[in-house]
Amino acid sequence: MDLYTPINEINKIGKYYSTRLKKLNIQTVHDLLFHIPSRYEDLSQIKHVNEVAPDETDTISGQIWEIRNVRTKYGKNLTFATIHDGTGTIDSVWFNQPFLTKTFKVGLTINLSGKIGHFNNKLTLINPEYEIRYKKERPIHTGRLVPIYPETAGITSKWLRSRTSNLLNILSPKLNEYLPNPIIKRNKLLDLKTALYNIHFPDKLEDSIKARERLAFDELLLIQLSTIKRKLEWQENLSSTPLKIDQEKILHLISTLPFQLTAAQNQSIKDILTDLAKNTPMNRLLQGDVGSGKTVVATVAIYAAYLNKLQSTLMAPTEILSIQHFQTISSILNRLGVKVGLRTGSTKEKGDFDCIIGTHALLSEGFKFPNLGLIIIDEQHRFGVIQRATLRSKSQSPHVLTMTATPIPRSLALTLYGNLDLSSLDELPEGRLKIKTFVVPPNKRNGAYTFIERHIKSGNQAFIICPLIDPSESLESVKSAKEEHQRLQNEVFPELNLGLLHGRLPSKEKQNVIEKFRRGDYHILVSTPVVEVGIDITNTNVMMIEAAERFGLAALHQLRGRVGRGLVQSYCLLFTESTSKEVIERLKLLEKYNIGLKLAEMDLTLRGPGEIYGTAQHGVPSLKAASFQDLKLIQQSRKEALAILEKDKSLKSFPTLMEKLERFEEDISPD
Repeated sequence: MDLYTPINEINKIGKYYSTRLKKLNIQTVHDLLFHIPSRYEDLSQIKHVNEVAPDETDTISGQIWEIRNVRTKYGKNLTFATIHDGTGTIDSVWFNQPFLTKTFKVGLTINLSGKIGHFNNKLTLINPEYEIRYKKERPIHTGRLVPIYPETAGITSKWLRSRTSNLLNILSPKLNEYLPNPIIKRNKLLDLKTALYNIHFPDKLEDSIKARERLAFDELLLIQLSTIKRKLEWQENLSSTPLKIDQEKILHLISTLPFQLTAAQNQSIKDILTDLAKNTPMNRLLQGDVGSGKTVVATVAIYAAYLNKLQSTLMAPTEILSIQHFQTISSILNRLGVKVGLRTGSTKEKGDFDCIIGTHALLSEGFKFPNLGLIIIDEQHRFGVIQRATLRSKSQSPHVLTMTATPIPRSLALTLYGNLDLSSLDELPEGRLKIKTFVVPPNKRNGAYTFIERHIKSGNQAFIICPLIDPSESLESVKSAKEEHQRLQNEVFPELNLGLLHGRLPSKEKQNVIEKFRRGDYHILVSTPVVEVGIDITNTNVMMIEAAERFGLAALHQLRGRVGRGLVQSYCLLFTESTSKEVIERLKLLEKYNIGLKLAEMDLTLRGPGEIYGTAQHGVPSLKAASFQDLKLIQQSRKEALAILEKDKSLKSFPTLMEKLERFEEDISPD
């Protein structure tokens, strides 16, 4: 047996438990040992029998004087034990556990931890945790800091403690240290064996903190090694023809724009043009808040490729967003002679194009790019690793620019996107007003409808967002787009025209609805969150979001970014039926903060990266010990990863670390 032995091959586990362990993502011995406690229960203070008092949770240690089963007249089985510790005796009672008379024998020394109550008018331990004491064995269930684990049906913390303790004892000689000793000393880390034992069975809380720090460092180091190694291999193994940057023509393009670029846009353009002029392919992430102007930056890159007689392609996650990119980019570049085409599931333009914009339809085998030099991927976390690789395979060594409107905290950028160069658009175009956001109580709903109607009469338009398409029996209080559209049209806004948009509409119908809204045929668009990315209508200045508690902060920020595109004051009204203090406080953060990065940092703390960035399906590990908020540890691990790879890019001089990294990359490899 070793760390990577399948869990179902372990004695006393077998098929029954391994099936249940799979729900906790435990499939190997390694997974079980790294299934770390979520908290610890302090049962370390052992009291004498004559010191216990009612309603306390106490631990006692003593000898069994008597053990017996009693069947009540109601058919229940009670098991009684009398325990003596030299200062007195106390009874203990268990319900429906008659097997304990076979487990316990008179004369055995036992630890009991549980609540002190009254039974038959006597002080009694009620249904306590128990542990038979053997001279050479340390207790793991009582009389110490007791680890409590994430559980599932059929798998209790007690079961996990027993198996983990047993495996640690067996595997201790095989737990080879994979971190070089200088790194351990430099960062004041525990050795691996001590860390693993102390995370499960610490003598004091400080021991568990130090143990978690070591295991967290390991997780972050492996991520850093993986991402930085990929970046070095990208730079080393791929070469591209440097583009000649015609500054005069680039400046002419910028001068034709009907607005001034921000300093951040100018800097990002400079970063990208510098990359394109190198003989290694660009691999850059352009991060920008909603409405910060990423598309214009991408357009300059497309034009630079065109001036070098190279094709570009831009892949977006939805047809709505693809069409919007097509409209924006073609309006800027067509007059400069650049032919821009569109390819989606429902639109397949034919002909030779300098730039093709589309959805995953661009990945189809029959679609060829004769001279592809630049790939732009919008909202890259919405595509799987294989989809992104397929697009890259359309050219030998293309330049790659990925874009996201989902703000990425620095700690996450350093960790998950360490293989990419990063440019940030951290300011909005001049003249944009901060969107005023309010959490609206249900009793002010009619006032909100009056507010919306007033703005429509002033010539503006509004969005009303519902989480569901159809009504749900299990979510009766959550409004659905179809039902709400009908109710609002008939009962609330009978004199106005309301459109309906959701993900199940055919593509042409979706586009038709958007165009009608853009033209002003609809005063209000009732929609699901399909509008989160890609609908840019400057005349809308009010957004109302139903059941706002069902969205994360980042998603709500993305949604409200659909308004506030013009120069008039915009508003976002958040409705929730929840009375939870935590929910209201979380939503009120949107009243306070209008900066996506700040909200993303808070979302990261509240929910973790998987839900925000969709990373669970896209080759990003779920952290067990580390936290993406721990910037100090991230910086330490990054520094060490860079030093290791500078010394030996192949890691052959670090064989145990190299094996660990290979295992790690196998575990996180998607698809």
